[in-house]
Formats: sequence, C-alpha cells, structure tokens
Amino acid sequence: MKVKTIKNIILLSVVTGVVFFLVYLNTLDQKIQRLFDGARWEVPSRVYARPLELYEGKSLSRSELLTELKLLNYRKVNSLNTPGEYFIDGNKVIIFSRKFDYPDGSEPQQIFQIFFEKSKITQILNRNGKNFKKLLRLEPAFIGGIYPKKLEDRVLVNINKVPSFLLETLIAVEDRKFYSHAGVSFLSIIRAAIANIKAGSRVQGGSTLTQQLVKNFFLSNEKTFMRKINEAFMAIILEIRYAKDEILEAYLNEVYLGQQGRLAIHGFGLASYFYFAKPLEELSKGEIAFMVGLVKGPSYYDPRRFPDRAKTRRNIVLSTLVEINLMSDEEAKKYQIQAIKVQSKKTSALVLYPAFIDLVKRQLKSNYPEEVLKSEGLIIYTGLDPILQKNAEKTLLKQLKHLDKNVGSIDDPLQAAIIIAENGTGEVQAIVGGRQTKSLGFNRALDARRPIGSLVKPAVYLTALSRPEEYNLVSLIDDSRFIYRPEFGDEWVPKNYDGLYHGEVPLYIALASSYNVATVRLGLNLGLENVVATLKKLDIEIDSEIYPSLLLGSIDITPLEVLKMYHIISSDGFDTPLQAIRWVTNSDGEVKNRYPVHTIQKLKPEPAYLIKQALNQVVSLGTARKLPHLLKSEVSVAGKTGTTNDLKDSWFAGFTANKTAVVWIGTDQNSTTGLTGSSGAMRVWADIMNQTTIRSIDLKPPPGIIFLPINIENGLLSKKNCSSAMIIPIYKDYSPKKEAKCFSARSKKNFSNWLNR
Repeated sequence: MKVKTIKNIILLSVVTGVVFFLVYLNTLDQKIQRLFDGARWEVPSRVYARPLELYEGKSLSRSELLTELKLLNYRKVNSLNTPGEYFIDGNKVIIFSRKFDYPDGSEPQQIFQIFFEKSKITQILNRNGKNFKKLLRLEPAFIGGIYPKKLEDRVLVNINKVPSFLLETLIAVEDRKFYSHAGVSFLSIIRAAIANIKAGSRVQGGSTLTQQLVKNFFLSNEKTFMRKINEAFMAIILEIRYAKDEILEAYLNEVYLGQQGRLAIHGFGLASYFYFAKPLEELSKGEIAFMVGLVKGPSYYDPRRFPDRAKTRRNIVLSTLVEINLMSDEEAKKYQIQAIKVQSKKTSALVLYPAFIDLVKRQLKSNYPEEVLKSEGLIIYTGLDPILQKNAEKTLLKQLKHLDKNVGSIDDPLQAAIIIAENGTGEVQAIVGGRQTKSLGFNRALDARRPIGSLVKPAVYLTALSRPEEYNLVSLIDDSRFIYRPEFGDEWVPKNYDGLYHGEVPLYIALASSYNVATVRLGLNLGLENVVATLKKLDIEIDSEIYPSLLLGSIDITPLEVLKMYHIISSDGFDTPLQAIRWVTNSDGEVKNRYPVHTIQKLKPEPAYLIKQALNQVVSLGTARKLPHLLKSEVSVAGKTGTTNDLKDSWFAGFTANKTAVVWIGTDQNSTTGLTGSSGAMRVWADIMNQTTIRSIDLKPPPGIIFLPINIENGLLSKKNCSSAMIIPIYKDYSPKKEAKCFSARSKKNFSNWLNR
C-alpha cells in the first residue's frame, strides 16, 4: 500500500474521529442546556396551615400554644439564643419567633412574652417588658406536599442566603479546588487511585463537586467506563457554560441526603428540616459539619440507625476544618463531644392531614393542572387550624374506641367523618376522613354519600316559615296516623321514632322532637317541589327522582354537602362558599391566586332567623336536649340530630356563632350501629367543641321580626299572663290582629317565654 494512501486513511480516520467527537460533545452540550436551563427539578407544591394569631384576650391555653410550637419545631431551651426557641416560666411562655413572609405581609423575628390565665392570653410583652400594641403571628406550619411521581422532595435554597460556613465546609471536605479547576481534577483522581490501591478497596473518590452534580443530575448510577467518560466531559462543558456559584447552588439543591419512607430527601434546605427540624440559618456549626459529612453516604451514616458512625464522620469533618484553619481546635472539640441530636424520625406519611390536603387538591384543580401542582414548587396557604384538627382527630379516635366496646364489629368497624368551618368566612378549618387519620384511603368527609335522616327536616320547616301568611313557629301541625297512597306503587305509612302519635303540635315542637309523621304531612302540603327548591337554596342538589321519603332524609349526600347546608343557616341565609385555600404563590413568594370571601344571600332574613330559632329549640328541649349538659361552657348553640333506618347512620350538624361542624358515624358496609344521632355523633361534636373557643349564636332579630305573646292553642294574639300564651318571634307584617280570650291566667313565675328556653 502506498504511503500516500495510508496517510489519507489516517487523515480520514482522524477527521471522522474528530467529527464524531464534536457530535458527541454537542450532544452532551445540548442535553446539559436542555435540562439545566429549564425547570431543573420537579419541586412539589408545599401546603401550609394558617399562621397563629396572638393577642391579649385571645382564647388560647398554654398547652395549645405548646402544641403549635411543637408542630412548628420550636425548641424548648433554658435561655433564648436563636429564632425557633422558647422557654416556660410558670404561666408565662417566652418565644424567640422566626422571621417569615406571608402574602399579606412580613413578620420580623422577635422575642416576646405571653402570659396565660386558665385558657386565655392575658398579656403580651416585648423583650423589654413593654406591652405589644399590635397583633403577633407565628409562622404557618407545613402540613404536607403534592409530590411528583418520583417522590423526591426538596426545599430550594439560594446560594446568597446559605450560611457561608456551610459553603466553606462543603468545599473543604468535598472539593477544595472547586473555584480553580475546570470541572475535573486530574490530581485528585490520581491521588484517589493511589489511596485505593494501597487500601485494596475504594476508600477515596476523585470526583469534583461538578462531577458529583453531573452524576446525580444527568446520569444513572451504573458503574461503567463510558459513564465515567461522559461524566468528565459533561463536567467540563458545565463549567464552560455556567458560573461556579450557579453550579454550587444546583449542587446544594440536588445532593441526596436521606430517605423518609418512600420519599427521597434532596438538598441541604430540606435535609435541615428532616434532621434538625429548623432552617439552615439556625443550624450550629456542629450540625452543619454533620450534614456535610452525610454527603459521603446518607444511608451508611444515618444518625437514627447508626449514631456512632454519624458522630465519627462528623468529627472527621470537624478535624478537617481545624487542619485548614476554618475552625479552632478548641471550638472543634466542643462540638466533637456533643451528641447529634436529630429529631425523632417522622411518620412515613407524606402529609400530616391527608383528608384536608385532598380537599385542597380538589379546589386547586380549577386553576392548576396536576402536573403543575407536582412540579412547580407552588406555596399553598390554607385556613387549616392545626390545634382544632388535632383535637378533632384525637376526639374521634377516643370516642370510636369507646363506642367499639358496645356497638363495634370486627368485620365492619365503626367509621366516622368530621368537617368544621368558620362561620362568616366559610373557611374549612379541620377535616377527618376516617379513623385512619394519617392515610388518605377513602375520604368519607368528602365522598361518603349516606342518607341524612332528620338532618333534612330544617329544609321542610324552612319552606313553611317562608310562607308567613300560612305558618309561624307555633302553627299547629298534625301528627296523627297518616297513610300515603300513591297513584302507582305501595302504600306508605310513616312512623315516629317513639312509635306514638301526638295529635296537633306546634311547628317548632314538631321539628325539635323530630316527629316524622308531622314532617311528612307538612312537606306534602307544601309540595315536594317546593321543599326541593329550598334544598337547592341550601346548596343541596337532588338529581334523582323525588319521592315523599325525601322528607325524612332518604337522600344520599356527603358530610361536606351537609356542612354547606347548615353553614348557610348559621350565617342567616348568606352563602359563603366553603373554601380551604387562602393564597397560592410561586416559590419566590409572588401571589398567583387569591381566594377571597364571596357572599350571596340565599334566604330571606326572616325565615333564616326563624329556622335558626327553631334549631336552637332542638337543643333546648328536643332530640339534642342533652347537648347543653355535654358542653363545658354555657353557650347557646343550635343543631339537628339525624338517625337513619335500623340505626345505620348517626349524624349531628350544629353551629355556634363562630363554628359550624358536622359529624357522621356509620360503617362502610352499611351495618347497623345501634347509635342514634344523639347517642353517637352528637357526643363527638360536643367533645370537639369543648376543646375550642365557641361563642353563643346571635339571636338578635332582623327588622322584619318582632316578639309577641301568641296563644299556642289557636295562633291568636294573647295577653301575656294567659296560661296558653307564649312570647315568640313572628313576622311583623303577618302578626295576628285578633286577640284570643284569656280563660285562665298564671303567675309571672310560670310564664312561658321563648327567649328563656
């Protein structure tokens, strides 16, 4: 073969090799730019509770405040040094609060003293002993996330806000030449190779921080020669394309540092919370040294499983810092003798309150696709009250454990649902979807469609009270035996729970005592279509065919829908849509969506007021008459018990001035529970209300209502001292003009006054 031919072949081979090499580099370059310039991570949305407001006179016990501080991962200490700490001194709690940004304003870090008397804040002083004149707030607690399929979590950090000691320590331990090499340190590779040969195993790595980032961010974990080649060239390209600080910031957010159940912990920002339950800026130097040491092997040096290994590794890092004069020997020894006090391992549940997060996700769907919620790091601020939520969960489990002894079944155990909203705002503050409170499963509060029994009756009586020319609270309703004969089908004979008939009874008594026969007669006289129209005003849609049994609650709706219905009644006929969310921001704090309060008047004020009065009588003298004895505080409340056929469902829906809550107890297989509304759900409701601040309902009448003495036997005006007279609220424009004769009088002491009930 001629020399010239050989040269041409060699030249062609070189050119071809160069072309292929350039194509190869270009491919790597495009891959880096595509991933590094775009959304680098699928960052889950993070969901937060409401911030806790603190002010003098607030109903809040010391134990409730400590519960909130524990949820916020505040540390109990003997003297305050850094934000996120508190100590207790008798009836006083002194707090060093954290700085935080909220969509409606920022809160500075500050020290303040809170004084308690019984279950109330009596005084708040600043660190100088002077009274605070403004509202204080503690940061909202993190309650869960909406995670990507890969189940990775991270709290992104900005390199300019990361403690300089962390940056210095990381570079000192992992890559001392980081700011001078071009992505690959050949000297480090040679040094590591020699060390590994001497040891007979791999004891040292030669990868730079840039190479580690490339391996974690772009490549698989396979140990092949080609992967190492790709890693080296991609590291060099990354260094050419991007600034050192940009690469270091990406490393801080990408590095794998642990595992919480199925959830991978990435980045120092999240690891700080995972191990020490506080942000990076609150970590001590010893804690930072531990976290940097963890980079070498998060599983091997897991402080919860292998505390001695973790301590040894941390102390090696501290010694390294002494060698390069980043820390004095005396300071290092101080940290080396300390134990690594990581927080006890959290539950493997990805969210604290899955039933509530479920509602949040459903309400976000109209604005955000699921992939956005799982990847763009949105911050979602809600109205969840962690104290109320915890009390609701604890109460439910305690009550079900008690009821299980009497009525529970191993094959079909009792289940329950609770949902609570703030009146006026419509803000949902707590949800329990079943007795497995930390796993989502079937969310009974939102999805369990069950017959509501007597909970429907207020809609029937509200329909009547909306016709003031025909009905008032003492209008006589017939509760005698009744047979419904349809044009087609079988006869229906409704019966009362007590098996008796009571003749003609005042309207409010028929509702308070939950008489079935009287309710059916009244509903049929009013017209089923009119009752359905009232239910629609109360946000209850009836999709199925309408039968008279609807009047006794043979409609299947969820606890959430029941809450809507009673929330409108509690709000004097104003509908404020139930909402779990306050704000949504992006990861930089820019507000994306506000969820303001919108109110629509669904009911006229007069019938809304009268039905509220009637439901107050249910508690005073009707089926819920035991409720006042169950409540610790003497407050005026209103509500309705509900019991379905064969005692399969126990319901209670009730409200105070500031809360509306619904409780359901039943079984998933629709077995009998042996519980009425008053013996089951009402007791749970009362127990929850005993653990929160409630106020008496407002029974001040609207302008169209006046109080008059009415003869309850014939509905005519009466003298106040007549034996059959009762002062009742009644429509001003439809009050009776004719006065009944008074055949017998009674003493003032025995006078029946509606307001005194």
